Amino acid sequence: MVKRKLGALEKVDADLANLQNKIKRDPTSYQTDFLYQHVQYENQRQIFLQAPTSASDSGVISFRELIEFVAHVSDCYKEQTKEFPRQLIEILSAHHATLEPELREKIVGSLVLLRRKDLIDSHTLHQSLFPILISTPSKSLRALLFQKILSDLRTANSKTINHRLNRTVQTTLHNLVTDDRSSPKALWAVKITRDMWKRQIWTDAKAVEIMKEAALSDNEKCIVGGVRFFLGGDKEREELEDESSDEETVDLAKLRHQVGVNKKSKKAGRKLENAAATIRRKEKKKGQPHPLNFSALHLLHDPQGFAETLFSKHLQNTKSKLNLEQKLLVLQLVSRLIGLHKLTVISFYSYFLKYLTPRQPSVTSFLASLAQATHNLVPPDDLEPLIQKIANEFVSEAAAGEVAAAGLNAIREICVRQPLAMNDTLLQDLVMYRKSKDKGVIMAARGLLGLYRQVGAEMLKKRDRGRDAALGLRSGEQKQQRFGEEAVGEIEGLDLLEKWKEEEKQKRRLEKGLPLDASDEDDDEEDWNAWDIEEDDSDDSGGWINVESDDEINISDSEDDKPSTKKVRFDAQASAGDKENGTTKEGNEQVDADSNTAPSQPKTTLATTRILTPADLAKLQELRTTASVSSLLKTHKSHHTARTAQTNSQRHMDDPLTAAEIEGLASLSHGKATRAQKQALLQEHKDDREDHKSKAARKKERKESEGKSTTNKEKARKKNFLMTLSKAKSKGKRSLVEHRNILRAHAERAKRGGKRGNRG
Repeated sequence: MVKRKLGALEKVDADLANLQNKIKRDPTSYQTDFLYQHVQYENQRQIFLQAPTSASDSGVISFRELIEFVAHVSDCYKEQTKEFPRQLIEILSAHHATLEPELREKIVGSLVLLRRKDLIDSHTLHQSLFPILISTPSKSLRALLFQKILSDLRTANSKTINHRLNRTVQTTLHNLVTDDRSSPKALWAVKITRDMWKRQIWTDAKAVEIMKEAALSDNEKCIVGGVRFFLGGDKEREELEDESSDEETVDLAKLRHQVGVNKKSKKAGRKLENAAATIRRKEKKKGQPHPLNFSALHLLHDPQGFAETLFSKHLQNTKSKLNLEQKLLVLQLVSRLIGLHKLTVISFYSYFLKYLTPRQPSVTSFLASLAQATHNLVPPDDLEPLIQKIANEFVSEAAAGEVAAAGLNAIREICVRQPLAMNDTLLQDLVMYRKSKDKGVIMAARGLLGLYRQVGAEMLKKRDRGRDAALGLRSGEQKQQRFGEEAVGEIEGLDLLEKWKEEEKQKRRLEKGLPLDASDEDDDEEDWNAWDIEEDDSDDSGGWINVESDDEINISDSEDDKPSTKKVRFDAQASAGDKENGTTKEGNEQVDADSNTAPSQPKTTLATTRILTPADLAKLQELRTTASVSSLLKTHKSHHTARTAQTNSQRHMDDPLTAAEIEGLASLSHGKATRAQKQALLQEHKDDREDHKSKAARKKERKESEGKSTTNKEKARKKNFLMTLSKAKSKGKRSLVEHRNILRAHAERAKRGGKRGNRG
């Protein structure tokens, strides 16, 4: 009996599939058949609604097949099926907990199919599926609904950004998080938002606000989800973008060669056309403007309030339910916010005092968070006790090598961001550890010494300052930065452009036989043609302000009375020819005037005295590129010192500081690493290097990758010796006449173009 029923159901299923194909080809001719099946659907629905839990297996199967049939052909008979979506939504909403699993999946799939056919909109679909997602106890149903919602959001934003739908969904998710902060339902808002952010569909501040509220909730899983988003969401987005860009490249030259050599076929031609189309799509994508992907940490509306609330709610609060690992994540996020936005949370630094001991679990993570939360606007008085405690607890003769190295590395990372937090006595004591026997301690102490040679050489003893720092202190070029002092912002490489313009003007004056210091009217005309505005414009040129008169005004708060920047530059250049053996200070001024990387270089006024044309901007980019290439080729020690000094204040501003950087060489010292770990480390570095191969080997690999064969000479070289033995013997027995005839034949064959006479 059961077999007979199953056979009948399979026959009905096949008949419905056959009718479905016929209706799609000709809906008008089969309207009567559809109406009959629609009546069957209505009857089955009424029977099911009367007793949803006691329906028979055969009735459920037939009802399921009828739902699928009506969903597939509903776009052909829109008037007859206008109530069909509402009926499915009512069944799913009311009975999703008791429905048979396959029937439930069929109803969800039918609703998604109706959305693809534009019979319902995305808003209706989400309103019907999302309440079930956050309330159903079925794990399989939750996974199915989550997948369908994400798929519909991606489809709706595939061609263009659907702002209306995105705002509606984001508002729903935001309300879900804020309505009940202790509910685990907010975890679905975290998952959806994180996936949409990773795929670069939601890149606005509203998505960041949802994750901010999740990080401030009372549920542990929601807190960790929100915090991990801010710490790793941008990295996930970059990795997904790299994976999508690292698609298999198409070698069009290789395909053309294979088509020309091999037998011509339609399949090979289609393959070549598809490859050409793929390359065209990639080229078109390259021409599109790159989207501006701001980091989630930069899109926060109120980072100060967010950091203070996170710190007080999850770290200072004694009733917090977070464990140590979760607290470390929150601590890392708060430190990232403070360091990136230069926030002021004074009580945050005293929080670290009880955790700065070598016996504290995950102490390197605490040290990394402390260093990450340091910036140049943090008062040195708040950091000095922390540095003193790290030095007392970690750096001593009795401490293990890896402990002392971690302490010195942490102190250095703090002082990179705020050099004023160190005092003279402690610095001189820490620098002496460069004579230790442990390699990690030596490297950490040398790093601290190299840092203060650049930012605070006067705190070091004379024998520790080094040549460059001693000369800089003597000439007055190297000075310790004051608290709260900020560098003046300017366009990078603008001094190179000004120098190039001056050289070009001097070349033109020399060609015309004019003196170098005379003004040239032709230069002014050329500059006007290039849209430039010279600083020596006349007073009657439409109200332009003569900015050279501003040199008389001294706005600097320095105690020394110094001449204007323009006079310093020209005085240094003029005194170069008169005083070759001047004092050290004058020599240093000359070097500063000629060098582009000197720290005391006078500020250029090019951007404030003229309008930069597109030609100027293009030349500026060219000069920047040339300067960067030249800097890589230079090996002078002072050059590298200047480059490092420029990046000290901005170090790790955007990149997070990890515990591994604090540990330094401790992981490989004292024999802690096993042989297998050392081999793995060596192999990791070896994989990044290219194989050392000869030119012939690289050429052979390139030819093989292009599908090309070898030459006859290469094939002859690989022949077995016994195969060539008889020819070699006969070659040695040739007479002079035979040898002459062979050479003549070879010359004649070369004139004809080979054996087949390919020439002419």
